[in-house]
Amino acid sequence: MENYKLFDAEYKFACLVWDHEPINSTELVKLSHSALGWKKSTTYTVLRKLCERGVLRNEGAVVTAVIPKEEAQRYESQTVVERTFGGSLPQFLTAFLGDKKLSAKEAAELKRIIEEAAE
Repeated sequence: MENYKLFDAEYKFACLVWDHEPINSTELVKLSHSALGWKKSTTYTVLRKLCERGVLRNEGAVVTAVIPKEEAQRYESQTVVERTFGGSLPQFLTAFLGDKKLSAKEAAELKRIIEEAAE
């Protein structure tokens, strides 16, 4: 799997793009200022870095995502499970759920997802 590691600020910025794409870079600067408190220079610096890493694209002052949000989330999730739980999904789920109780609907949805993954 490709390395789609995004730092927290980069992820928040990428979410703005994912939620508003395609977006004009001037509008992205305004959105970044209102949502993240960033200056124009910060926005363009982060945009440039994410374009260089192949996460975003800025062509003709129109910014779009190269990597879908779901793919970045999948990478981050798998990285956490690998690094923190030695790749053990059951250990991750046990720690994640802790003392939390699932509703019948949540349990059924998780069961369906697990059964589909086991096929």
